[in-house]
Amino acid sequence: MKLKQRVVVLALLLVILVLTKLLLLDRLETSAAQRQDQLSFQRMMSGLRLTMDSRLEHTLQSPWEIASQWVVPREVYPEDTPEMGAVLHAMATKKIIRADVGYKGTQLKALLVLDGGQKVVFKPKRYSRDHVVEGEPYAGYDRHNAEVAAFHLDRILGFRRAPLVVGRYVNLITEIKPVATEQLLSTFLKQGNNTCFYGKCYYCRETEPACADREVMEGSVTLWLPDVWPLQKHRHPWGRTYREGKLARWEYDESYCDAVKKTPPYDAGPRLLDIIDTAIFDYLIGNADRHHYESFQDDEGASMLILLDNAKSFGNPSMDERSILAPLYQCCM
Repeated sequence: MKLKQRVVVLALLLVILVLTKLLLLDRLETSAAQRQDQLSFQRMMSGLRLTMDSRLEHTLQSPWEIASQWVVPREVYPEDTPEMGAVLHAMATKKIIRADVGYKGTQLKALLVLDGGQKVVFKPKRYSRDHVVEGEPYAGYDRHNAEVAAFHLDRILGFRRAPLVVGRYVNLITEIKPVATEQLLSTFLKQGNNTCFYGKCYYCRETEPACADREVMEGSVTLWLPDVWPLQKHRHPWGRTYREGKLARWEYDESYCDAVKKTPPYDAGPRLLDIIDTAIFDYLIGNADRHHYESFQDDEGASMLILLDNAKSFGNPSMDERSILAPLYQCCM
């Protein structure tokens, strides 16, 4: 082989060697990065994993006292909550000592008081698990399991702004009726072999009750926030009109956010960013019904936007309602 040919072959071999080395290094780096990602994911999952256990170790406090102490202006519960499972277990199992119609609102709910004096909001099951709600993105009844799923998404995203929620079965005959107020009892009725109630709310009708499977009703219970943290209700600046043919200003004015930025409490502090966080959260769960929102009172705009009432979510898995993201793409911050 001539010298020139040998040089060419050696050069090719050298190039192949270098490329092989680079490829191996890249694979090693990719593998290391993947391992790091897997470890990070496992750590996150470990932190999110819950054990529904009634035991509260290293404390004489009740689960209600513990949950009450978690609440601060910018979160409902802290990142590290080893007692979370015990609190959720208590919500799902503690004896019901009083039952009443729900607080003001458009959808059916009941206000329960559990052993130890803790208030919770009970939302009954209205749909089967695989039911798809057709029509407008805010159509249909509340979905109790949407409240549960939204709470856990709040945990995954690290917002920690949603009150605790857990699923619960209640026996309407043995657990609710004996401790129910006259106002709630007056809304009970039977449909065939099933016990039902229709409660008191804006859209509650005797013709549209929620019914148990005979006596046992599935639902969700949401932990009532401590009375020392009174709530203040606000109209959402990106709320809908809910009127056919009538658009809200944000639906036709792309510069709408400029006006919002000049209006308290959105002109200072974290509230506008909270609105944008909430828009992303609502888009993920499919909630197009956040016409109002709550914060803590007398906070001068410093309180978080509390992620209450997430039940108009997960109605149609095939629908992605882009307009929910309007605060994000209009404010672009």
